[in-house]
Amino acid sequence: MDELTQRQESILALVIHEYIETAQPVGSKGLVSKYALEVSPATVRNEMGALTEAGLLRQPHTSAGRVPTEEGYRYFVRRLLHETELPPQEQRLISHQFHQARADIDEWIRLAASVLAQHAHGASLVTPPLHERTIFKHLELVSTQGRQVLLLLVCQGGDTRQRMLTLDHAIEQPRLSQAADEISRMCSGMTHEAVAQQANRVAGFAQEVVRLVAAEMARSEAFTPMEIYHDGLTNVLTQPEFADSGHALQALRLFEERTFLEDVVSKALSPGVGGVQVVIGGEGAWEELRDCSIVLSRYGVPGYATGALGVLGPTRMAYDRTISSVRYVANLMSNLIIETFAG
Repeated sequence: MDELTQRQESILALVIHEYIETAQPVGSKGLVSKYALEVSPATVRNEMGALTEAGLLRQPHTSAGRVPTEEGYRYFVRRLLHETELPPQEQRLISHQFHQARADIDEWIRLAASVLAQHAHGASLVTPPLHERTIFKHLELVSTQGRQVLLLLVCQGGDTRQRMLTLDHAIEQPRLSQAADEISRMCSGMTHEAVAQQANRVAGFAQEVVRLVAAEMARSEAFTPMEIYHDGLTNVLTQPEFADSGHALQALRLFEERTFLEDVVSKALSPGVGGVQVVIGGEGAWEELRDCSIVLSRYGVPGYATGALGVLGPTRMAYDRTISSVRYVANLMSNLIIETFAG
């Protein structure tokens, strides 16, 4: 797209701000009056005509004002929107809420969904952090009855797996604990491939335990279904764009179709953590999103565990506030994971 003049960019930004606020077509006289522009309504009208020819604005009716197109929103977000932050008092409130919560991933995810819905005034979606690699942390072997032993495997990030073992003969608890401690020291911080290589360093039942631990860790990496938590759908359904029942049902269907949201989240996000992606009107890839926009970000620890969070709303969303809300909560979630688990 060719560069706009400074005046055209200013008028496009004003039209978008006004339309986001009122949900009504914007006229040239109203812009001049409200923002005390130092040009005439006729000049503004001519510039709005040029923006319409460029595909950035459209005129719903002959006598109506202008409204932004999807391309207009994209130009605004990518070229005109300056990076903003949530007000300090909101940041302190959100941070306090998270630090008051227990050190529990599920609780953080539900809280993140609630906070995003409230502060971005949209429908939030949050996925749990998926471990890119399962890392050994600790092992316990507990004698239960006879030859039965409970294997308790704890991985970094809090993932815990249990297995019942049947030994060839009963082993006393002190010896089980000694073997578990030895394996824990030997395998601490290792991936399943590295754990498997340690099997030759021990003998007897301890060797079988190491091999079983490696197999459990590999199985944990292979089974990573994506859950999606969401909140605030009513924030979207009450918007004027969704007064039509067909549009409302479409938005509801989006949030009920897990596979669709998984596809959007996985394809729209770059591998990096911390960057915010904005998908406006489906970007031509998702017809189902033609009336919506999604602001998404990854969070977590690269190379360790990452998840995704975001906000869905109408294309007439307050992008500056939504982007700043998503960025702040993503950074907060990343820091919490680093402080609590990655260390």
